[in-house]
Amino acid sequence: MVTPLITVTRLYTGSDNESHFEDIQVPLKGVGGIGCLSQTFPATGVVFRTMPGDYRTDWHNTETRQYVVIISGAVEMEVGSGEKRLFKQGDIVLSEDKTGRGHKSRSVEGQERVSLFITLE
Repeated sequence: MVTPLITVTRLYTGSDNESHFEDIQVPLKGVGGIGCLSQTFPATGVVFRTMPGDYRTDWHNTETRQYVVIISGAVEMEVGSGEKRLFKQGDIVLSEDKTGRGHKSRSVEGQERVSLFITLE
């Protein structure tokens, strides 16, 4: 049996002081009839957030390390290299770019976005 994985996109600040994307794989282990689980990751809080369909921000940093889980809608993020990625329902971003120039983000196609933020510090 192949060990299942969940992909998380890490948003971080590199040594060049610019933000970057990195895909990381979180391994899961089969635990019988209830499916597969990852290891436990410590967290400090949970925040629910809605964003209007016209949401757009210029360069900014994340205030705290956090997972961002897209519940509905979508967001386009741009990092320092100019790379843009679209995150939609079910996608997970590990936001860690607390320093440097940060990233840009905007709503997509006028859709309201609902997200779950899981703070790590």
